[in-house]
Amino acid sequence: MIIITVMRRIPSLLASLGALVLAVGCGSEDSSSPRPSVVVTTSILGAVVSDVVGEAAEVTVLVPNGTDPHDWEPSAKDVEAIGQADLVVSNGLDLEEKLVETLESAEADGVRVFHATDHIEPLNPEGGHDHDEAKESGGAEHDHEHAEGDPHFWTDPLAMAAVVDALGVELSALGIDVGDRVERVMTDLRDVDGVITQLLASLPDDRRVLVTGHESLGYFAEHYEFELLGSIVPGLTSAADVNAADLAELKEAIEATGVSVIFTELGTPTDVADALASETGTRVVELSTHLVPEDNLYRSFLLNLASDIVTALSATS
Repeated sequence: MIIITVMRRIPSLLASLGALVLAVGCGSEDSSSPRPSVVVTTSILGAVVSDVVGEAAEVTVLVPNGTDPHDWEPSAKDVEAIGQADLVVSNGLDLEEKLVETLESAEADGVRVFHATDHIEPLNPEGGHDHDEAKESGGAEHDHEHAEGDPHFWTDPLAMAAVVDALGVELSALGIDVGDRVERVMTDLRDVDGVITQLLASLPDDRRVLVTGHESLGYFAEHYEFELLGSIVPGLTSAADVNAADLAELKEAIEATGVSVIFTELGTPTDVADALASETGTRVVELSTHLVPEDNLYRSFLLNLASDIVTALSATS
């Protein structure tokens, strides 16, 4: 009798066990479902995007922190990551010079690409030449110039705030819920802008003159009312060639104005900077224009940049 009873219960036990396995399997699948993939080209943008999305997406940064994006080349793994991303966040205006064709190809294949500089008003320095003009003229000296304006917008926190605002809309369209993080990040950017303005207030007008490695501080100068006297590499990319005539003109300008600091960054030819400094009696100070600090905060990057500039220019008095 006992044997019969147990046999009768086996089908129901198996059914219950099957249901349990199915439930566990479904639960396991739900808990392990991957987060959306957001691939970001540069470390500066990566810090901002990470701050905005929090845990709502998996953020991958392509260009290693502290690496010159003008000179960086993507690997096959980087290209694959772009092709599989739910969203790619790029700087735009050809900052990532050797990634342009890959991004264009990915967009053609249906990958969503958010170009940060599409959402700001780009600066267009005098004397800049676009790619089309360079191709038509056949001049190799213009091959690296940017077609639509200056890509170095990240030195202006309010320009970055405009990018964050647009990014929030893009993420929402993809179903990535970032809650109130967009507004919080924008508020923080407005706050740090005020802090930097106060920090720079100690510099008189005759100290607000910048000589740079290449034309990388245009947005900083425009926003915080500095004069850009010139740059060692005459262009928007560190990959451009140094021009002897331009260097001679820059030397004359430095001597005429009494500028005492030459600011360099990644990609600046150090031998040229040192020679120019020696000839003009100036000091060379390197700025970390592409390096996010250890805390991975864009805010810290901005404060470090402004502080380094103030310290260097104040020391010339």
